[in-house]
This record gives sequence, C-alpha cells and structure tokens, in this order.
Amino acid sequence: MVTFLQLLVRSLETSSIYALAAMGIILIFRTSRILNFAQGTIGMFCTYIATFLFWSWGFPVYLAAAGAIVAALLLGALIDVVALRHADGLSPISKQIVSLGILMILLGITPILFGIELLSFPRFIPQGSIEMGGVSLSYNGLLNIMIGLVVAVALFFMLQKSKLGLAIRTTASNEQIAQMLGVPIKNVTMFSWAAAGALGCMAGIMIVPSTTVTLTLMDSVHVFALMACVLGGFQTFHGPVIAAYIIGITRNILLFYVSSVWGEQILFLMIFAFVAIRPHGLVGRATVKKV
Repeated sequence: MVTFLQLLVRSLETSSIYALAAMGIILIFRTSRILNFAQGTIGMFCTYIATFLFWSWGFPVYLAAAGAIVAALLLGALIDVVALRHADGLSPISKQIVSLGILMILLGITPILFGIELLSFPRFIPQGSIEMGGVSLSYNGLLNIMIGLVVAVALFFMLQKSKLGLAIRTTASNEQIAQMLGVPIKNVTMFSWAAAGALGCMAGIMIVPSTTVTLTLMDSVHVFALMACVLGGFQTFHGPVIAAYIIGITRNILLFYVSSVWGEQILFLMIFAFVAIRPHGLVGRATVKKV
C-alpha cells in the first residue's frame, strides 16, 4: 500500500506537467481552431532561454525562469501576429501545417543560438522532502504539483469570471457570432498564443531538472498532452486537464505493476479503445448540427 501511495504522489508531479502542456494546446485549439504541433517545441526553446539566463548571465534560478516565461509570452504573441494572422484565409489543415513550419524553424535556430552541448537546469528547491505515513515527496515535487493546480484553477477562474474569459469562451463557441458581438478576436487569439507559450515554458522548466536540456526535451510531454486532449475532449477547457492527471497516474501504474517496456503502449491502446467507444472524449459533448 505504501508503494502504491508513493507511486501515486510521484505521478501527480508528472501529471501537473502534462496538464500545463495540455492547457496550452486546448487554449489555442478552442480559439484559433488549429492543433498546435509546435507547443512542445516552443516550451523547449524557452527552456533553453531559462538555461542560458542561468548559466551565461548568472541569473538566479527564479529570475531565469521568470525571464523565460516573459520570453514565451512574447514569442507566442509574435507567432500569432506574424504567422497566424496572415493565414486567416487558409483551411484548418493548412494552419496546422504552419504550426509544423514553426516547429521546424525553432528546431533549426535553437542549436544555432544556444549550441549543441548538453545543458542542465537546477531545481527551484534543491533539497528537502516531506514524509507522511512512509510516503516521501520532495519540496520541489510539491512545488511542481502546487504550480500545476494553482495555474489550472487560476485559468478556469479567469475563463468563468473575467471579461477576457467571456471573450475567450464566446470565441471558442462561435467565432462568427463573437465578431458580430464586438469581441476583439485578434486580441483573444494573441492572448491564447501568448498564454500557451508561457504554459509550455512552465512545463519545460518543471521537467528539465530530472533530465537535460536537449531538442527532444518536450517530445514525450507534448505527446501525452495531445493524448490528454483526445481523452478529455476538445470541446471543453477542463476535460484535457482532468485527462492529463488520469494519464499521468495510469502511465506510472502500468509501468510499475504491468510492464516497464510495454506500459506506455498499453496506455495508448486503452485511450484508443476508450475514444472508439466515446469519440468526443471523457467530458466532451457530441456536436449536433441542426439543418
């Protein structure tokens, strides 16, 4: 039982990282109507910025992270203004190809700007842990869990209680009607891209202490975030976040108790089987068009 609880607690940390990445993907999908394949790459690029600020400019770890998040906000807004606004006349599939182009550009310029050496980024809280009933959780892990939960709650509160949230929900519901109601669509999409960039950056900074800063840093996170959107449903903002925690916990349980080799593949098969039965996702709703 203690082993299971330890596994569950550790899973919450990785689930929070998946949830942040999934929030960025669903925010762009609901407002810009595209599936952003560059979400993970944007997070990777901004994690390199944090690492550069820390090692090259001597920034404290918190300031380096804050600087990278500001850079992510600017990068997301820049991508929307420079690339996506000029693609308004394109089909959704063509816009997704644009996001693939952004992915390739960032992958190309990252080693040019930051080099090809393996880099590292420290934990925010390097030492210390909490122990309760035989279950141990590091202070840094607890911080990551709290960041994921606080950001998710803050985002949902903003969506439900603020004028900006109302504009986002209106745009997500029907862009044409939102324009007729005077909603500033361009500002909404720019905010969504900026926020998604910051969310991806936060996910990268949270996961990087357990690995190294490389071009493939966010690949697995991006895949699991996409799976969370599929499992949770693309029709809601909260569905992918719930699914991210389900995926993070289930993945670790399968890897530990079933197979360390085939655990992830079994998880993907389970998700595909669930989607085959319920195509609109865990909490999504089937779209009904009236003629």
